[in-house]
Amino acid sequence: MPRSSSPHSVTGFVDLAKPEGMTSSDAVCIVRGVLSRVIGGRQKTGHLGTLDPLAEGVLPVALGKATALFDFLAFKTKEYIARFTFGKTTDTLDRGGHFSEETGRVPDADEVAAAAKMFVGDIMQVPPAYSAKSVGGRRAYDLARKGVEVELTARRVHIDDIHLIAAEGDEFTLSVVCGGGTYIRSLARDIAAELGTCAYMSALKRTRSGIFTLEDAVTLEEFRAAPEKQIIPAERALDGLPRLVLGEKEERMISNGVPVPSASEAGEHAAVFSEGGRLLGLGQADERGMRLKVRL
Repeated sequence: MPRSSSPHSVTGFVDLAKPEGMTSSDAVCIVRGVLSRVIGGRQKTGHLGTLDPLAEGVLPVALGKATALFDFLAFKTKEYIARFTFGKTTDTLDRGGHFSEETGRVPDADEVAAAAKMFVGDIMQVPPAYSAKSVGGRRAYDLARKGVEVELTARRVHIDDIHLIAAEGDEFTLSVVCGGGTYIRSLARDIAAELGTCAYMSALKRTRSGIFTLEDAVTLEEFRAAPEKQIIPAERALDGLPRLVLGEKEERMISNGVPVPSASEAGEHAAVFSEGGRLLGLGQADERGMRLKVRL
C-alpha cells in the first residue's frame, strides 16, 4: 500500500462509486474509518467534488498528501447522465424537495434537444438556493431552510456537450459533459425556462470525474473487503502532464524551494519525479523555472 511520509497516512486515491441516498461526506467517512483501522492511525481524506445525496456515481476520494491536489483536480471535466422531469419543479430543484410548481407545460423531445444545445460553451449560471455556496459566511441551504431569501451571484461555468438521449412522458434523459463547479440542477431549471416552463432533476449519475470513471470505480462493499487493493497511486492523477525527471542536485534544489530549469512556459504544470522514479510532486513553472506546487 503506498504511503506518505507520515507513518499514519496513506497517499493516493480511491475511485469510489457512491450509492444513491448517501452524502459524499458519509462516504468519505467510511473510507477514512476503514483505512484508519488498517494503518492503526488517523487517515487524512477528502473528496474531489460533492455528489448530492440523491445522486450516484463516481466520487474520487483523495488520501493523505494527495488531498493537496484538490485545487488542481476538482475542476477537471465531469460527465453525467441526468434525468429532468418537466412541467413541475421543487424548491431544491431535485426530487428531494417540496413541489413549488406543478402546472408547467411539458415540451416535446425536439424542443428539449434544441434548448439544451443553447447551453454548450461558457455560460453564466446561478447556483440553486439549496446549495453549499457560502452567503455571508453561512451555507445557502441553511438560510433557504429557514425561509431566508437567498440571492446567489451567477458565475461562469463551461459545458462541453449536452444532448438528449431518451424521452418518455414528462421525463427527459440527457448526457452532460462539463467543467467543475457546474450545477446540473440549475441546468434543469434554465433549460426549462428557455422553453417557458419548469423542471427539476429527478435522477443523476456521475460517470466520470477527471481520470476517474464509473467503469473502474469500486463500491463501498468492495472497498471494505480489500482496501489495500483499491488504492490508486497519486501519480495516476497526473497522467497526461509533462514528466520532469530530476537528478540528485536538482531534486535537492526543488525540494528546498529553488526553481530548476524547465522548458515549460510560465503557468504550465508537470509531474516531477526523481531519477529513481519517485514522484516528488506537482510542479508549476514560472519565469525562473519549475517549482513544486504540491509536494507528494
